[in-house]
Amino acid sequence: MPIKLLAWAALFFATMAPPAQAAWLEASSENFVIYADQKPEEIKQFSDQLERFHHAMGYVLSVEMEPPSPSNRVTVYVVRSDKDVRRLQGGDSKYTYAFYVPRAGDAFAIVPRVKTSNTTLDMPMLALLHEYAHHYLISTSSYGMPLWFSEGAAEFFASAQFRKNGNVGLGMPARHRAGDLMYGDVIPVAQILNSGHYPKSASQGAAFYGRSWLLYHYLTFSKERPGQLAIYLRLLRSGKSLTDAATGAFGDLNALQRDLDKYLGQSRMTYLELPAATLKPGPVSVRALSEGEAAAMPLRIELKNRPSPEELETLVADLRALAPRYPNDAALHATLAEAELEAGHEDAALAAANTALALDDRQVSAYLAKGRALFRKAESAPDASAAYAEARRPFIELNRFENNHPLPLQYFYRSFLEQGRRPTENAVAGLERAVVLAPFDQNLRTMLVMQLLRDQRYDDALINLGPLAFDPHGGPSATWAQSLRDRIEAHDRSQPLDVDALLQDLAAAQAEDAGDEGGENIRGN
Repeated sequence: MPIKLLAWAALFFATMAPPAQAAWLEASSENFVIYADQKPEEIKQFSDQLERFHHAMGYVLSVEMEPPSPSNRVTVYVVRSDKDVRRLQGGDSKYTYAFYVPRAGDAFAIVPRVKTSNTTLDMPMLALLHEYAHHYLISTSSYGMPLWFSEGAAEFFASAQFRKNGNVGLGMPARHRAGDLMYGDVIPVAQILNSGHYPKSASQGAAFYGRSWLLYHYLTFSKERPGQLAIYLRLLRSGKSLTDAATGAFGDLNALQRDLDKYLGQSRMTYLELPAATLKPGPVSVRALSEGEAAAMPLRIELKNRPSPEELETLVADLRALAPRYPNDAALHATLAEAELEAGHEDAALAAANTALALDDRQVSAYLAKGRALFRKAESAPDASAAYAEARRPFIELNRFENNHPLPLQYFYRSFLEQGRRPTENAVAGLERAVVLAPFDQNLRTMLVMQLLRDQRYDDALINLGPLAFDPHGGPSATWAQSLRDRIEAHDRSQPLDVDALLQDLAAAQAEDAGDEGGENIRGN
């Protein structure tokens, strides 16, 4: 997904920075890392609820995610308010309560403080669960999902409740959509099923989310249409169009519309109550951040969504000022290395990364900053082969203690491309494994698609294009993927495709995408 540049002001640094005595904590669990300036019991309950939600999704879908490597967990940064979320996301929608960025080895969400309630969830928690539902669904399927299905499923799972006894309710009535469903725009079910793009108006967009939830909920629980949703997905995966799959699975769409309207008018709806015994989340450990790490945390959060060059220089200056105050804090120096690299200061990034690794040889982000800095320097090195061999070393060292981190596999592959060399079979296999480890990273998957096309592995390319073509936030890049799928299906398989031309088309689509990342219109009523 393209990354939206932040629209900051100098005042933002003051509004985001916590007081000097801020007690930043980290809650670490199997699938999440949370950073928050909250009480230990609050952050622990927050983490426990996210883990229970993760396991509840796996139980209902009958498919478990492969446990992520430590660096490939979703990191949640908690800021003070939804106003801060919107500043960081760079959008202007007052309905953005959280946003999620799916990067390999650095998938993260930014949310305001949420109520870890055992009753109705607040909007930030709903938005976070909605985004994590997308993450889970993408991570457990190699097939693309139609827009309505993707958003309907995310709304279905996000409408959850966490009980005091450890139970989790899923598929609860989407009360935050009640106003849109009862009094908002009406979008016919045939239009919902055939939609490949979000409606442009806010009212139509809100109606689309609500109607998608209603359709997913109805097809999940309907006694009159058992198994139709599974048939629909099978037809799509067999290559049927959106229209043919819908009519093949659901029959007369006018009849489906009448049934759906009747379902909406019911006084009660079914939901799933999952007993605590069926959910087995692991332990949550909570630690206080070191003084230097806590001092750098607000700056680390600001760095996450790639600020402008001017804003980066301010960030770098602030982190450089902190470094002498905490000379022995490896995490702070690792954050400084990331900032120096983003600002284009490769030598300074290397120095900060080396300082961090000398203090703690398990600082993952320092290895990544060092490797990426060396890759940049290798581009202009007189001996490219030796320079890229040197650039691979930090990734090799990282791979030794975290061998399921996707980025060492990606950069090993890239080291061949950057030199204009054909990647080895081992390098391509590593790239394929990286996509398995981080299936939510669409840029990584696109890299694999291009390699599969070079190798004329057209069927494998079509499979990997599915999630790109149906990416719920793909924009022009998703349109490009849809067009490429059509082109491959009509292509003479005995002839190679012009991959360089395809890359030029993709670059144009990504340029059009720029500035369209992040939070969704998760609306409250």
